[in-house]
Amino acid sequence: MTTTRELLTEHPFLAGLPSHWMEHLAGQVRRVAYPAGQRIFDDGGPAEHFWLIVSGRVALDIHVPGRGEVVIETLLPGTVLGWSWLFPPQRWHFGAVAAELTHTVRLDAAGVMKLCEQNPELGFDLLRRFIGVLTDRLQATRVRLLDLYEHPATDR
Repeated sequence: MTTTRELLTEHPFLAGLPSHWMEHLAGQVRRVAYPAGQRIFDDGGPAEHFWLIVSGRVALDIHVPGRGEVVIETLLPGTVLGWSWLFPPQRWHFGAVAAELTHTVRLDAAGVMKLCEQNPELGFDLLRRFIGVLTDRLQATRVRLLDLYEHPATDR
């Protein structure tokens, strides 16, 4: 069986993070599995954790009046879920639901934030990693918007 420390070390989001920081982060984790269809968090709810996706898929969604929850992105293994804990007021900007059985490593945001405040080098490293995630997701959104612009739906 893979240890939690090995899951952290092998996860692409934390690739190359010095081992002494892994030791600190290991104290903030819990393995969590979500069955297909289970909601992980809701838009507007408190952002108290973030997750490293080990297996499965997570759908990010947003509520659209008259249409319900609309999936805007699907996250795959090797990605990270949740960055709203980094910024006040620490509330989710989207919802998330397991699209299939999904295994994760859940990190406690308050504990990680405390580690980052005590160890600015770790904080800077993690912030750079999250900025990379935000940049990738923003670029993916731009591509989707361009596709919508070039191929508008006829039922609008």
